[in-house]
Amino acid sequence: MTQLRRRDSCRQLFKRLEILPLKSQYILATLMFVVKNKELFTTNQEIHNINTRCNTNLHLPLRKLTVFQKGVYYTGLKLYNQLPPNLKNLSKEIKLFKPALKRLLSKHSFYSEEEYLEYGHN
Repeated sequence: MTQLRRRDSCRQLFKRLEILPLKSQYILATLMFVVKNKELFTTNQEIHNINTRCNTNLHLPLRKLTVFQKGVYYTGLKLYNQLPPNLKNLSKEIKLFKPALKRLLSKHSFYSEEEYLEYGHN
């Protein structure tokens, strides 16, 4: 159908067809959970009154348990804090945020959370 051989990478094909790889779909779902449930989270600004460049980021609780750090709550915070500032501003309006996030994820076609976190959106 797409004339690819068996060993060819699908990354460029995913970008061209605007299909999200499985990890990108997970990132989208996790970020939508965070945005829809923002009342569950606190910002760094609420924790301390110091005006820093990260004061609008969501506060990462200090937990050493791997089970907690691999859960959707903690992962969602890390993923949200890596969003570019323009997407964080759009997160107040879900109808605008979701398509913009999908565009970002399909443009870069992330295959892992680490790849997304290392990308450097800021």
